[in-house]
Amino acid sequence: MMNNIVKKLEENRSQIDEWFEHMHRYPELSMNEHETAKYLASVISSWGYEVETGVGKYGVVASLKVGNGDKSIGLRADFDALPIQEVNDLPYKSMVEGVSHLCGHDGHSTMLLAAGKYLAETKNFNGTVRLIFQPGEETMEGGPAMIEDGLFDRFPVDAVFGMHNMPGLALGKLYFADGDVMAAVDNWEIVLTGKGSHGAMPELGIDPVVAGSSLVMALQTIVARNVAPANSAVVTVGAFQSGSAGNAVAQSAILRLSIRTKTPEDRTLVLDKVRSLTKHQAEGYGCTYEIREGIPGAVLVNDVAETKKAYEIAREAFGDESVVYPGPTFLGSDDFAFMLQQKPGTYCFIGNGDTPMVHHPRFTFNKANLTKGAAYWVALTEGYLAVSAGDQND
Repeated sequence: MMNNIVKKLEENRSQIDEWFEHMHRYPELSMNEHETAKYLASVISSWGYEVETGVGKYGVVASLKVGNGDKSIGLRADFDALPIQEVNDLPYKSMVEGVSHLCGHDGHSTMLLAAGKYLAETKNFNGTVRLIFQPGEETMEGGPAMIEDGLFDRFPVDAVFGMHNMPGLALGKLYFADGDVMAAVDNWEIVLTGKGSHGAMPELGIDPVVAGSSLVMALQTIVARNVAPANSAVVTVGAFQSGSAGNAVAQSAILRLSIRTKTPEDRTLVLDKVRSLTKHQAEGYGCTYEIREGIPGAVLVNDVAETKKAYEIAREAFGDESVVYPGPTFLGSDDFAFMLQQKPGTYCFIGNGDTPMVHHPRFTFNKANLTKGAAYWVALTEGYLAVSAGDQND
């Protein structure tokens, strides 16, 4: 069955590659993806779907009903890029300075486009499939924005499903796990303000670089000495920006943090420790400080029943050697977690093979997964909205 689906998808390979390469060349940052949203809608518009744009600012929802079935399924893909310079030498590399698809969201959207076209052509299901293209995943904004804009009221689904590529996992294999699969994330910014001075006269200034350096080291003790070893949490300082000259004491410094936790208790503990350490480190060095708390994420929890159902459909379609259950869990985050708070469903991983990790300047989405991932979406839709002998399809 699956070989036939992949074979038919491969017949459209040149167009699938064109979609992917276009999105890769023209990346857009979270909640600014107006051109990408227009592109997605334009591609889908001729396939017979009801296409709604502007859902949660730039979200796109394409719905297709076939037959007389009353069940509906939601398939979600994200399409925002990252503020990181790509260093790959690809014929379709990013043409936008400092912005690139280094998480594979262009691949996720392409897999869903390919599946959507296939489903529209074959119509081998009974019910409604909704293709949910979501902006703003990297900043945890897009999922909540679409939900607040009535996503599941305007476009009802019985279950919703997501998928993400993962470097280091076997290429093309699908990995399923139920329960807590991804962590909550809090993206914070700490601003330390000191007093600028000449580098030769540090006694006349208050150095925020020294204060920030001490704070970076202090933050590393939070998980090591406060979170139970059996639990999972991480505090990463991903950016430390200050000054522009070697012979000057800077006026201020900015630290950007990614804080990830798996339980409400650990989240409260870790965030309180970040606040406390920032206060005491800043004051100890004579600096003032400001903590800018970003939009919080949520723990991504897969529904047990829907995970097992998706796994069984994938196993029947791909074979035992191509699916893993239970698969690994990660401290990464995804705002698909908010959709799973609203509807049952599951979020799986597709192995990206031996590539640099997502968010690395040399990450590349493995194009071999474009038809494999699309085939999973097709199999899941056809399995979830199975046609029976008594069904009447259009």
